[in-house]
Amino acid sequence: MYAILDIETTGGKYNEEGITEIAIYKFDGHTVVDQFISLINPERPIQPFVANLTGINNQMLRNAPKFFEVAKRIVEITKDCVIVAHNSSFDYRILKTEFSRLGFDFERQSLCTVELSKKLIPDQPSYSLGKLVRGLGIPLSDRHRANGDALATVKLFKLLLLKDLEKKIISETVRTETKRQVDSKLLDIIEKAPTATGVYYMHREDGTIIYIGKSKNIKKRLNQHFTNDNRKSKKIQEEVVSVTYEVTGSELLALLKESEEIKRNKPVYNRALRKSNFNQALYSFTDKNGYINLKIAKVDNQKSSITTFTNRQQAKLYMHRWTEEYNLCQKLMDLDTSKGNCFHYTIKQCFGACILDESTETYNKRALQLINSQSFENQNMIILDKGREIDEQGFVLIEEGKFVGIGYFNLNHQINNVDILRTIVSPMTHNRDAQHIIQSYVRTHKKLKIQTFTNDQ
Repeated sequence: MYAILDIETTGGKYNEEGITEIAIYKFDGHTVVDQFISLINPERPIQPFVANLTGINNQMLRNAPKFFEVAKRIVEITKDCVIVAHNSSFDYRILKTEFSRLGFDFERQSLCTVELSKKLIPDQPSYSLGKLVRGLGIPLSDRHRANGDALATVKLFKLLLLKDLEKKIISETVRTETKRQVDSKLLDIIEKAPTATGVYYMHREDGTIIYIGKSKNIKKRLNQHFTNDNRKSKKIQEEVVSVTYEVTGSELLALLKESEEIKRNKPVYNRALRKSNFNQALYSFTDKNGYINLKIAKVDNQKSSITTFTNRQQAKLYMHRWTEEYNLCQKLMDLDTSKGNCFHYTIKQCFGACILDESTETYNKRALQLINSQSFENQNMIILDKGREIDEQGFVLIEEGKFVGIGYFNLNHQINNVDILRTIVSPMTHNRDAQHIIQSYVRTHKKLKIQTFTNDQ
């Protein structure tokens, strides 16, 4: 659990500043579950330059509560939370100073979104909150007011959690929380899990991830894990003390995150599980008569394939479907081994390529249409899918035929600039597994929106 906050102060000498406004959002890693926002009477004057910057003046604070009047609420909302702030050393110091004046020792773990941003979103021109979030397409209102800055920090922290593919932030948080309270009851874990689509992470007491999975219903999948009696499930049940999760909204994004993060984190109970999830591929060649032939064969890592399939039965099903859809020849699709013309020529679904009646030019044009529809080689595209929330869009970025990563943007801030998408994308590795996941998903989800672009956009 996180307490994401922002504080405005009077300015002045070090450790003599007073708080003029505070905003705290209690955040469970997915949604805001509580909040506290208040002006505060600092009982000292505001520096003029600070008043000009924030718009908060001494008159506004005359009837505001004093810090001791809100201290209990701050303690309650931040209890068992990691403090998160942009330049957290400042905000945390100010809070500790105010509490020390009351004779209270305020101790919390803290995370700084400036430091995290420098690690996870490198090479930004500025890491000031205003310039950073604007460059990432994150909406920001009421700059230099506690509520506006805290809300922007919540959205920034969400992006940082997404980009943290090695799960260092979340593992460290679990380690901190399990020191306070170890709750190994599997029913409690299931109860807290969402019914949403996403990726889940099973942790030992020290925060180590022992298993990563994905599901369209995380709660249902965890229930299966914890009720199965096979050997691996029993071991997981014995060792797991906490399950964290990331809602993705889109099943495609969940599949890609799961694949990437298993490879990065190498959880002990995923290792023996992850063999290649496809063994058949579609290849093309031009025969001696100049016709493009398409053929299914076992995956050969030395050859460039058009697309891949989970098994031969699935591959053959699609070959028959495409033969009819594009009026292709069964012989040139490796579906008919008889002599003479293919069966489809008899029923006028093939135009005679099998007996050299159709020109190579017209036949190959249709064959290339099929190839281009199934391969994204050398293409630049954005695949749009569901977001985590109703006002959000998830996306997969592909450049020059290579999978770049996944990300989200707010529908109220339509992003047409590819450079911004490159910045907010969570970078992932292009490999055969990722390519198979994307191509298979696009093949079976016809309603997906796909936008192509050129590199000069």
